[in-house]
Amino acid sequence: MAFAEKLVWVPPPVEVGGRFVKRYHVSADPAGIDPEIEKAAYAILPEILPEPDGTPPATFVVLHRGGDDGAYLNAYSWMWDNALHFAGAVAGQSVLGCPDHDSTNFIRLAGPLIGCVWELPPILHERDAWVRHVFASDHPDLDAYLADSLPEGTTGDRS
Repeated sequence: MAFAEKLVWVPPPVEVGGRFVKRYHVSADPAGIDPEIEKAAYAILPEILPEPDGTPPATFVVLHRGGDDGAYLNAYSWMWDNALHFAGAVAGQSVLGCPDHDSTNFIRLAGPLIGCVWELPPILHERDAWVRHVFASDHPDLDAYLADSLPEGTTGDRS
């Protein structure tokens, strides 16, 4: 099985459904995510975000363009102060229940998958950023958390 790291971009955070959303885009294509795929993915995002629970309203997403027709939107939302809520959406991937190969036709992801090897690197960074700026701080700083993102580059080793 051949493996190659993919590229990661970090667009600025946005506010969606009362949540502040940090964004990561992953693709092997140096041109990045097609704007039509991005638009379709962010259109379904409000449907997969959880209701607020009193935790600072922060989410991070990974929008991944696969090597075939697949496109994936993973939304990880901070809940209960220290846990991640996961919900996802997928387009163009029949094995995950998509009705067609249209990379802009996103549906809610059903099943237990939480991310692939190229989608997981932001989770470690976000865990540490959450602890540093919000969870373990005497003065939680959501703005500092939102400004602290994984650097752009590849999905590989960040140490």
